Amino acid sequence: MKKSDVNGENELPLYAYLKSQKGFAGFGNHKLKGILEQMLSKADPDWDKKPDIKWNFTKFVVDREGNVVARFEPTEDMAKVEECIRSLI
Repeated sequence: MKKSDVNGENELPLYAYLKSQKGFAGFGNHKLKGILEQMLSKADPDWDKKPDIKWNFTKFVVDREGNVVARFEPTEDMAKVEECIRSLI
């Protein structure tokens, strides 16, 4: 195991592909949404227009054919992630 870059010039090709298929679509209505948006906007005014992974534990669901079906930010309810996975089984 090693640390891997998920954004930037040294990002792994896997993450470049995943992000190209499912970009960032927001943090939903999570209680931390405002805090995250404020923190990210201080670092980069255009943070919300970029597909970059914003926070640890962003999840991508990929089907058996390699298609990226969904992207879930860490603020998403895990029940929705499970529902997505179950729909593919």
